Amino acid sequence: MATTATQTTAVPWLTEPEQAAWRSFITTAKLVMAELERGMAQHDLSGTDYGVLVSLSEAPDRRLRMSELAQSMLLEKSRLSHQITRMERAGLVRRQSCPSDRRGQFAVLTDAGWETIQRVAPHHVELVRSIFIDRLTPQQLAQLTELFTPLHTSMREQCPREEGDCPGD
Repeated sequence: MATTATQTTAVPWLTEPEQAAWRSFITTAKLVMAELERGMAQHDLSGTDYGVLVSLSEAPDRRLRMSELAQSMLLEKSRLSHQITRMERAGLVRRQSCPSDRRGQFAVLTDAGWETIQRVAPHHVELVRSIFIDRLTPQQLAQLTELFTPLHTSMREQCPREEGDCPGD
C-alpha cells in the first residue's frame, strides 16, 4: 500500500538515540539467545527444553498445570503441548491428569528430567556468566534490573490469561 505524505508525517519515527537503543537491545537479545541455544544444544536440549526443566524443578512436587507453565514460559498452550510431547518422548517429563479438573493436565518432571537439570544447570550458569554477567559491572547489572523490571511487569499485567494473547506468544 502506498503511503501519502500525510500518513508518513503522522508516524512518530524513532529518533537516532531511540533507534540506536532499540537496535542495540534487539541485536544483543538475539545474540544472547543464540549463544544460550548453542550451549543447550551441547546437552541435546533446546533453550525451551531447559526453561521447562527449570520451571518444573522449582515447582512444588516438580509439577505445574500446563496452563500455568504456558503462562510462565510465554508460550501458547498448543506450542507448549507439542513441546511437552517432545520432552515426554525423551523421558524428561510426563503428563498427569488433574483430579479436580478433567480437562486440566499437569506437566511433571521425571527422575530423568531431574537428573538432566542437575547435570546441565552448572553448565548453563557458566554460560550465562560468560556471555552476560561477567561482561557487565555490578552497577550495570543493577541498572538493567531497574530498567527492565517495570517494563516486563507492566507487559505481564497487560497480558490476558488466555492462550495466544500475551506478548511473546
